[in-house]
Amino acid sequence: MDETSIRTEVLAVLRAIAPEIDAARVDGAKPLRFQIDLDSMDWLNVILGLQEKFGMPIPEADYGKVTNLDGIVAYLGAGLARRAGG
Repeated sequence: MDETSIRTEVLAVLRAIAPEIDAARVDGAKPLRFQIDLDSMDWLNVILGLQEKFGMPIPEADYGKVTNLDGIVAYLGAGLARRAGG
């Protein structure tokens, strides 16, 4: 799965939790919780949604790596590549 596809899927997970977001206005480098105004339960639902969508766990120890859109895409891309063996 390429970076663009991952980004599209991540945004779909975000829209499922916060349908009011404008994906075009999301700054990939800024923390999503503050851009989209997600509370802690919403954020946990984002993490769970990503785990379900991509079929890979995101351990609590790695939560600091998935705070913004760019970080999430990089984290998932690396995990999917490892899982695929490449």
